[in-house]
Amino acid sequence: MTSTTHLTCACGKLEMVVTGEPFITTECHCNSCRDAGERMAKLPLARPMMEENGGTRFVLYRKDRFEITRGKDLLRGYRLSSTAPTRRVVAACCNSPLFLEFKGGHWLSLYSSLWPEGQAPKPEIRTVTGDRGADVMLDDAIPSGTWQTMGFYGKLLTAWIAMGFKVPNIEIKEEAVI
Repeated sequence: MTSTTHLTCACGKLEMVVTGEPFITTECHCNSCRDAGERMAKLPLARPMMEENGGTRFVLYRKDRFEITRGKDLLRGYRLSSTAPTRRVVAACCNSPLFLEFKGGHWLSLYSSLWPEGQAPKPEIRTVTGDRGADVMLDDAIPSGTWQTMGFYGKLLTAWIAMGFKVPNIEIKEEAVI
């Protein structure tokens, strides 16, 4: 039997359902995620995007295992520039961070803050820690490094193969540069 997880924005007007287990969970430290986190922190966000160490925790699902069951018209996308390949999506009703989507991507990186306190899947790896520079020390609680990153890309490819190389589109009517 396949499990489903119901997730909502902070005010409950938008509801999403994910089916099965995520294919990987991460804590990203790339410049883009940190820059977006800092810019979006100026919005009255209902939930946090970033961890205390500056990373962003994501729970990755294939797009074909994700559905918005209520409030699809409340999706608002933000990009770092008009040509940015990623967009961060929030619920317009309460500014709850929902997910990050890569242009042409077959997966969604859902913000772990969507899960109730203490119920989000724990991150398996840290990604793009090299963007942090030598002056930032991260603990060893979550593995990071070249081999883990190669495994991350392997899981992305395996998920895409399982989807038959499809790339479902998520339509968002309202989008802005932050």
